[in-house]
Amino acid sequence: MVTPVHETSTHRSSDHETSAHESVHEEVRIPRVLIAAPASGGGKTTVATGLMAALRAAGREVAPFKVGPDYIDPGYHGLATGRPGRNLDSVMCGADLMAPLLAHGFATPEPADVAVIEGVMGLFDGRLGDGAGSSAQIAKLTGTPVVLVVDTSHASLTHAAVVAGLAGFDPDVRIAGVILNQIGSARHGAEIRRGVEGLGIPVLGEIPRDKEIAVPSRHLGLVPAAERDASTAQVQALAGLIAEHVDLDAVMEVAASAPDLDAIPWDPAQALRASAGWDALASARGVASPLIGIASGRAFTFRYAETTELLEAAGCRVVDVDPLTDTALPEDICGLYLGGGFPEMHADELSANRSLHESIRAHVAGGMPVVAECAGLLMLCRTLDGHPMTGVLPLDAAMRRRLTMGYRDATAPADTLLAGAGERVIGHEFHRTGVTNLCDDPQPAWAFTTPDGSIREEGASMDPAGLGRPTVHASYLHLHWAGAPACAAKFAAEAWAYAARSTAGAIPLRSSRLATIPDGSGSASGPGPQAPAPEPDLHHHGDHDVAPGLVDLAVNVRVDHTPDWLVDAITASAPSWQAYPDPAPARAALARHHDVDPAMLLPTNGGAEAFVLVARAFHPRHAVVVHPQFTEPEAALRTAGHDVDRLILGPGNGFALNPASVPRDADLVVIGNPTNPTGALHPAAALRELARPGRILVVDEAFMDATDGVQTLIGPRMEGVLVLRSLTKTYGLAGIRAGYAVGDRRLIARLAAQQQAWSVSTPAIAAMIACCGEEAERHRSRLAAGLPAMRDDLTARLRTLGLRVIESGAPFVLVDTSSIGQESVRESLACMGFAVRRGETFPGLGPTWIRLAVRDSDTHARLADALAVLNSGPINSGSINTKENR
Repeated sequence: MVTPVHETSTHRSSDHETSAHESVHEEVRIPRVLIAAPASGGGKTTVATGLMAALRAAGREVAPFKVGPDYIDPGYHGLATGRPGRNLDSVMCGADLMAPLLAHGFATPEPADVAVIEGVMGLFDGRLGDGAGSSAQIAKLTGTPVVLVVDTSHASLTHAAVVAGLAGFDPDVRIAGVILNQIGSARHGAEIRRGVEGLGIPVLGEIPRDKEIAVPSRHLGLVPAAERDASTAQVQALAGLIAEHVDLDAVMEVAASAPDLDAIPWDPAQALRASAGWDALASARGVASPLIGIASGRAFTFRYAETTELLEAAGCRVVDVDPLTDTALPEDICGLYLGGGFPEMHADELSANRSLHESIRAHVAGGMPVVAECAGLLMLCRTLDGHPMTGVLPLDAAMRRRLTMGYRDATAPADTLLAGAGERVIGHEFHRTGVTNLCDDPQPAWAFTTPDGSIREEGASMDPAGLGRPTVHASYLHLHWAGAPACAAKFAAEAWAYAARSTAGAIPLRSSRLATIPDGSGSASGPGPQAPAPEPDLHHHGDHDVAPGLVDLAVNVRVDHTPDWLVDAITASAPSWQAYPDPAPARAALARHHDVDPAMLLPTNGGAEAFVLVARAFHPRHAVVVHPQFTEPEAALRTAGHDVDRLILGPGNGFALNPASVPRDADLVVIGNPTNPTGALHPAAALRELARPGRILVVDEAFMDATDGVQTLIGPRMEGVLVLRSLTKTYGLAGIRAGYAVGDRRLIARLAAQQQAWSVSTPAIAAMIACCGEEAERHRSRLAAGLPAMRDDLTARLRTLGLRVIESGAPFVLVDTSSIGQESVRESLACMGFAVRRGETFPGLGPTWIRLAVRDSDTHARLADALAVLNSGPINSGSINTKENR
């Protein structure tokens, strides 16, 4: 069933309600005036706002109104009058609601003395084709006399002819007075006054030119009053200007000449009962009134007053939430309304409020209903102009050159939070941003019928809690809920339902901060309940475990010195060390080596810089690092302010990856291959399963050179994939810092944009080029060919001692020493002359795990002897021979 666009008279809950409601119908006395102009930019806002403030200063209670959907002018009206600014929009709300809404605003919160209505554009300008929503139409629908504001800047007597034309264009629109604006001199004003008064239309004031009074503009119009620290003073200045140059008593006489209004004041409670959403609301209402948060503050200034009134009539409590200053949603919040504003002007501050982002994400994940219009849509995106937002929606938003503006006839393509499938509304778009969809998951919020008859889907309707019905509705479309009260009823009904679930304790709120996601294969610490492990030191590295005199099994550099041919290549670059480095030759050489487009490759200052660039370039809403693995990627992400979830793989299957265990909503996934410290070599096919639209997959292949390379993800097509490589391990270049990133050219470009100039040194560039040559390939192949036998030698010796060794495809092995004891053997081995990499600094591992670099057979034998001593019982460190005294 298709619901009519305007519902005010389409449904009654009972005949008794209808007759009772109509029995109190009587004409309403409302002194009123509509301030209009021949065209935009003539001073309507200046005069209307100043007039409101001047009348208030004179002791009158003023009810302010604005024709059309505009949010900004009502903000100034509110400052001028001390009452909510209200809109009269016949397109969104229907012509039959204009008089009732005027009567309601006049009487709320208390009866006013006069209503001042600011028009829109030129007097007769409205929707193309029928003029709906124009100032003239509102004047006719409400029987309001019009006062024209005429900008006199560029003519004199001709302005009288313009007034004559406007006055005679539609006899049902009464021009009751004229205010001359931007008068250049007394003679200039007198000439225009002579012509206008000759038409029988009084001139109510002459305002001189005053450049100091102008209200500043922005890309969508005026700057909202709530964003201007000087707004109150500006309004006071306007009041003084109007009081001095406009006859306020004459304006009140025009207002008093308006006929009584034949209308029943709009009633939000009655509007809800008469709406198609009433049944859902009535059945959902319980005992505890749900709390609704409405975005406010300098970044979210747009809200129709009737929105709050409808929610309160639905039994909800309403509280303001300022996304710039509030660090979390209220504890008992049951719904969130994110209206319009200019978040793009406050993106830095909004982005920095990460705790509020987390609070919003947690409540959304729990099924709390959220309505987001325009600015609210941007707040729910992953990024806004590159700044991280809440990430509720898989969308990126950015400013665009073209303004999108106009009324939209919208249909719900399916059941949504606000409307049933096929139900129609009329709303308004007004924005200069656009969004890019990062995946196929979100269903559209609305389908627009465009002027050419085509259909455009827009927004996002989502069910993040898996309730079987959408609880998030985000769109660029602004709705005036007085014209669509069923939307308010359905939103309020979902808030009541959320409150009931919350009272029953059925809504867990998950924080992504330091969350751990088990993969189901068994924990690294063994079966049974485990005490919470201490948070690992993410900045600990193998070189911290090395000390003079110890055999180094902790650091994974595979050669004891840099090859001579590589040293020669590096030192040969010395004559150019006085010049700034140029990485282009290294990029070209590495691209040829991997047979990829140079645009897919970026040389970096070691692998560590690549991790930092990833953390800076991307703004994930749900980052997942697969552990146990090298800790630098997570450390870099956290340093950049990102929350990170850990997917902990277990030893039960050798720390193998099950792609299905990675959360579907993860938009940044980091994994090592082969993984440090487990040595797990994941099949390339399994990793490709992780790649999907809207997700960035980062694979650390620092040790891939130690394999046959079959499982690498480097190739000519790498959409959404980044592979990070290091030359440190294979070529002995820890002191040179040489690495690179390969991947999707769009992602590489974003990394490059974050890289500091000259971060890759000339010696490192020379090393990269040399490592792509034939000598380097022979060196790598020789090491890769000899590794399996040496790794098998080490593994066999350890397993002979009864130690658990994880199958490895890397130049190291991960060993569980729990059969020796529940304490770490690292310090005991150090006493016996061996430095090993401790396991407890890797998330998912405990102190009984150690990582051992593969060395030569003699070193392996001596290590096995030391472990055998430890395996036989307690040791006396004073009787142990170390490398230094042996």
